[in-house]
Amino acid sequence: MKLSTRTRYGTRALLELAMHGDGTPMSAGDIAARQEVSEKYLESVLAALRQAGLVQSVRGAGGGYLLARQADDITLRDAYEALEGTDGLVECTDNAGLCTRSDGCVTREVWATIHQNLLDQLDAITLAELAKKAREKQQHRPDMYYI
Repeated sequence: MKLSTRTRYGTRALLELAMHGDGTPMSAGDIAARQEVSEKYLESVLAALRQAGLVQSVRGAGGGYLLARQADDITLRDAYEALEGTDGLVECTDNAGLCTRSDGCVTREVWATIHQNLLDQLDAITLAELAKKAREKQQHRPDMYYI
């Protein structure tokens, strides 16, 4: 299983907003520049996050994006489901009727268990926790020396 670019960029954008967290909106251009991603692509990701109620947009001069809820109220599962959807890893885990073998299929059970474990792990991580870890990592970076 691979996470889509959409989910990776969306998670990074949410983390950027959580780190910024001073109550002022952050433009898509600033987020894109700080995260070194395409602004155009990021705007479509931010639109999906806005539609899911994870970010809010502010129009006008000085506008941009803010978290729609507190960082400790947004989990990585929220981001994952907003950007990847709520379907299981394979279609039959959510709808046994799609396959005539579902009742006796042991791999279906494996995929369902793996998906549930993934969701449980993502549900246990908040943006606030990620922001704290990111700040700690920034503090422990060795000084840069230029010659």
